[in-house]
Formats: sequence, C-alpha cells, structure tokens
Amino acid sequence: MAKCIYEYKNWTNFTWRETDINALFGVVRNLQGKIIGQMNTFGFATKEEATLTTLTLDVIKSSEIEGEKLDYEQVRSSIARRLGINIAGLIQANRNVEGVVEMMLDATQNYHKPLTNKRLFGWHSALFPTGHSGMHKIEVGRYRTGEMQIVSGAMGKEKVHFEAVPSNSVKEEMDKFLKWFNDSPPMDPVLKSAIAHFWFIIIHPFDDGNGRIARAISDLMLARADKTKERYYSMSSQILVERKQYYEILQKVQHSNGDITAWLDWFLHCLHNSLIATEATLQKILRKNEFWNIHENTGFNERQRLVLKKLFDGFDGKLKSSKWAKIAKCSPDTALRDIKDLIDKGILQQEQEGGRSTNYELTDFWK
Repeated sequence: MAKCIYEYKNWTNFTWRETDINALFGVVRNLQGKIIGQMNTFGFATKEEATLTTLTLDVIKSSEIEGEKLDYEQVRSSIARRLGINIAGLIQANRNVEGVVEMMLDATQNYHKPLTNKRLFGWHSALFPTGHSGMHKIEVGRYRTGEMQIVSGAMGKEKVHFEAVPSNSVKEEMDKFLKWFNDSPPMDPVLKSAIAHFWFIIIHPFDDGNGRIARAISDLMLARADKTKERYYSMSSQILVERKQYYEILQKVQHSNGDITAWLDWFLHCLHNSLIATEATLQKILRKNEFWNIHENTGFNERQRLVLKKLFDGFDGKLKSSKWAKIAKCSPDTALRDIKDLIDKGILQQEQEGGRSTNYELTDFWK
C-alpha cells in the first residue's frame, strides 16, 4: 500500500496551491454572504423554519452517508423541541435520533465554544448511547485503543482502502489537532472547516462515528464563518449526493505528501453546490409561509391541513385521491370531497398531463 500522509515528517504542515482554489473560494464566500443577506430580510418565522429544515436535513443526510436511515419526523420534532420552536404534531424521538441531534445542535448552536477532548467524547457517547454500533460493542466516549482499517471485499480477498494513525499516537495527534483548531493563527473559517474535516478523518480517533463527527466539526466551523446559529445550507446533504467522489478524493489525498489542493478544491465545489441548492430550498420555505399567511382565515379541516403540510414539506410521487385517503386515514369518497373543496377554493388543480388516473397539484398561487 502507498505511503500514508501521516507517515511523512511534520505531516500536518499541509500545503495547497492558492492559485488553484482562489477563484472558487471567492465565489463561495460571496454566495454565503448573499444567502445570509437574503435571510436577514425574512421574518422571524421564515428564518426559524429555514433553520429547522436545514438542521433536520443535516442530521438525516449525515447519518445516511453512513448507511443509517433516521425518521424525518422524529428528527424534526427533536430539533424543534430543543430549540423551542413551536410546531404542530411533535412526536417522541428514539435514543439514536436524540443522540445525533444533540451532537449537531451542540456543534452549530455553541459554535463559539472551544473544541475539547471532553466535548468530542460527549458527542461520541451521544452517537452510541447503547455502547454498540449495530451488533458490535465499541469503545465509547474515549479514543480507540485498537488499530483501524477501512476494508472491503470478501474474506481472503480484502482490499485495504485506508489505515488510520496507529492507536498509540491518537491522543498526541488529537492534542495537536485541537490546539490548531482552537489556537492557530487567523485563517478563514471556510478554509479551516475543510482542513479540519480532512485532518480529523486521517486521525480517525474513534472506534466508529468518525465521519459524522468530522462533518459536525465542519458545520461548527462553517457556523463560525457565518457568525450565526441559524443554519440555511446543509453540507451533509450535498456530500450525500456526491458521496462517491467524497470517498474517492479522501482516498486519493490520504496518500499525498501533504499537498491537499485536490481535497480543498472538492470541498469548496461541494459547499458551492450546497449553497446553490439552498437558494431553491429557501424559495420553497417562502412559498409555504406565504401560502399559510394568505390562507390564515380559510376554513380547512384537519385532513386538508395534514395533506397540504405534506405537499409543502416534500411529497413523494403524485397526489391521487387514493394517496389522500391513505395519508388522511379516510374513505375514498371523503378524500374526493376534500380535494374538490380545495379545487373550488383555488388551491389545488388537476395536473395537465392526464393519463389513466387523475393527479392533483398546488396552483401557482404565489405568482
């Protein structure tokens, strides 16, 4: 296997070609400023909704990168409750959800606080409340004492993708990392977010959960870059979209001799794509809030409110009367009456495409 980056002397004296990343770096910083500026013109409710949506996505997508699916409503309820955001239909979240939410909120809401061993151990304990990862018992709330390899392939034909820093060096390497993170000379926080992510992944200090903690560290530093607890873009959502490239670039740069230009370039592109996606999400949130403002005094029954909320929060597939009946737990006849009432009120319309079954969609009320 090729020499790992940490096997070079003074391996953390990372270098990069500024001319290769400067233009993209400028574009990212401008776009961040533009989105923060846009959000500052919005009302309190819209900002709250945007933060809740972003943090919910961040928690869900960061876990999904590791192959773990969390329940959207549980995550959203847990975040809303902890932030004191008043939403309808709060539900109880399980321990796994509560743990991931606890870590993410500590990273983003307490972004100004220093990162310490104790804080990282708290995050790790929150991620693994049972002391197990799946069926396996792991070391929780402390740095690993065993060696760490990322391996794929059948038994006897394993391929080693990554071998982390030896366990007897983990504490020393983490002390160095935390000193740099908390006390290093001034550096743009976006750049620092990218370097911290990579550096932490190379050390891989825990038995499990290193990817999620690395992304939380990135989010903490991005919150510092934005100088706000309010979150409007989700880096983890974009990393999930680009997961294949994420692992490829980490694998490539872990064998470099300290030049991390390729990693910084990928990170900035991913952040840029995340910010572009955010602009579309913000439009959806604005549209939703505008709708409920317009219809503040419109008479909706509980079934209609439930399905309309789902249409605005992200709806899988087409809306048919049969799907309405299933979501609202009512008869097909009642579903049709509910839909017809909303068509009469100018809120729903039949899709133009036609086909064998009738589909419905929201009208363009915001035009």
